[in-house]
Amino acid sequence: MSGIDTRWSGRERAKTAAVVMVAWVALLWLLEVVDVASGHALDDFGVMPRTTSELVDVVPSAFIHFGFAHVAANSVPLLVLGFLAALGGLRRFAAVCALIIVCDGLGVWLIAPAHTNTAGASGLVFGLFGFLLCSGFVERRPMGVVVAVLVGAVWGGSILAGIAPGQTGVSWQGHLIGLLAGVAAAFLFRRHPDRRGALTA
Repeated sequence: MSGIDTRWSGRERAKTAAVVMVAWVALLWLLEVVDVASGHALDDFGVMPRTTSELVDVVPSAFIHFGFAHVAANSVPLLVLGFLAALGGLRRFAAVCALIIVCDGLGVWLIAPAHTNTAGASGLVFGLFGFLLCSGFVERRPMGVVVAVLVGAVWGGSILAGIAPGQTGVSWQGHLIGLLAGVAAAFLFRRHPDRRGALTA
């Protein structure tokens, strides 16, 4: 898929990225409404560590939250970071998100404390932060570097706080694994310039 920039393609990419992320966040809120209406039946889709039957919840857990305050806390960063990441192309965005969600879910399954139930989009949020923080530098794109600096300035402090061990009720393990998965995604899914210098995804 060509990465040549035109005004039309830039506007269309932005519009598509916005629609995708608004729909994604709306889905999270809808699922939480269903969860509350069902007496929190969806909470069972969280990941409980080192239980074989819980492996099927690795992906669903990224879409389930424990209350409206929980989903609200993840909504704005997911909307903004997801939009910025999706501007680089939906196919790559889907691959990045899939890698982060799967790695984060598996990591939580492996190292989270026993008898805990972990769910929420924060692992993906931390992963997208790591991806955006690194991809501009990895691909040597000036605009990507600007985005990395802005993202780091806005969310860097909360990201560092989120990976600090020992927080009650917070899966710092999931945050850290998501962040590392996002950094890995920046290298695995980096775009390469073609002969004209345009980036291809």
